[in-house]
Amino acid sequence: MDHSALRARGNIGEDAVCSFLERNGYEIISRNFTVHGGEIDIIAKKGETLCFVEVKSRREDPLAEGEQAMTRAKKAHIVKAAERFMQAFGEECECRFDVAVVTLKENTVSHLKYYVSAFDASQ
Repeated sequence: MDHSALRARGNIGEDAVCSFLERNGYEIISRNFTVHGGEIDIIAKKGETLCFVEVKSRREDPLAEGEQAMTRAKKAHIVKAAERFMQAFGEECECRFDVAVVTLKENTVSHLKYYVSAFDASQ
């Protein structure tokens, strides 16, 4: 699949997760925060907690589930980007790493699973 089609699928998934978060009382702080060596799909805040959210968008019946795409290296890149964001953010707050897995059928969201505190900075 070409890069633009993958990006389009990713955008659909990220839009769905942002809507889910906003409906559940989160404020979206940033999308696609990128630094050398890492990217965070969504940064959201709820109360005093800053949430770094990785979104995995997949077609129905994929060979690999989105959860399986969360490798140790991927987590390390997210943690690195989160550390850079926290340095720039400049205020003390709790933070956590969440993962959202979005299943798409013909570019429409058919299922969304959201994992709160899916991993921590030590993993």
